[in-house]
This record gives sequence, C-alpha cells and structure tokens, in this order.
Amino acid sequence: MTTYYRTALTAVGPDVADLLDGGILILFAEGAPPELAEVSVLHRVEQGPTAEAPPVGATITIGELSAKLTAIGGYAWAKVAEIGHVVINFDGGTETNRPGEISASRVEAPDLLAAIKPGAVLTISA
Repeated sequence: MTTYYRTALTAVGPDVADLLDGGILILFAEGAPPELAEVSVLHRVEQGPTAEAPPVGATITIGELSAKLTAIGGYAWAKVAEIGHVVINFDGGTETNRPGEISASRVEAPDLLAAIKPGAVLTISA
C-alpha cells in the first residue's frame, strides 16, 4: 500500500461546518491568511505528498471515516504540494468542478462533521 499523503488536522475555522454540510472540505496548511482560515481546516503535513498524484479509487480516511477518490483535477496535486491547499468535494463526481479540486465518494454530512476535528489524521492511500 502506498501512502500518498498524511496530514494532521490542527484547527477548524468557524465557517467550516456550513461547507461540510454541503460536502465541501477546504484544507489549507497552517499559516493560512485569516480570511481563508475561517473557511478552512488547517493542517500540518506528516508524510508526502508523493510526486505522483493518487489514482482514482484511492482511499481517503479522516479518523475513522473513509471514502474513495472519484476524480482529481489537473492542478489539484500540484496545489497540495506547493501550498498545502486543496478543496475536496464529497459529491461522488467523476469530474471535478475546477481543475484544482478533488472529488470523493459521497459522505453523509453528520459523519463528515464528526470526523473533522483537531487531532484527526487525514490520509490518502492506495
């Protein structure tokens, strides 16, 4: 099994719950500008990202929650590597809304809300 990315969630912005309700998770590396931190989950990378993007079908886990990647935008992995930022849509889409985003299988909003908390670890592996 290859671990493409492993990061620890360190802070949850005050507006994150509203976005998670719609299945949208915005990750930003620690040190994000305050206006972005309000809508983001801040994190600290523990491993990766790998040079190559994970394949569709890779597993994303957040604590005990897991989903499958269903689409990866053309710029998404580069954004993860360069600035620690990515938008993950838990919408099951086979195409991303924007080239800098990732889509994953659908997750119920209450389950997503429960998983996103400081100290949780997000891992992408296949």
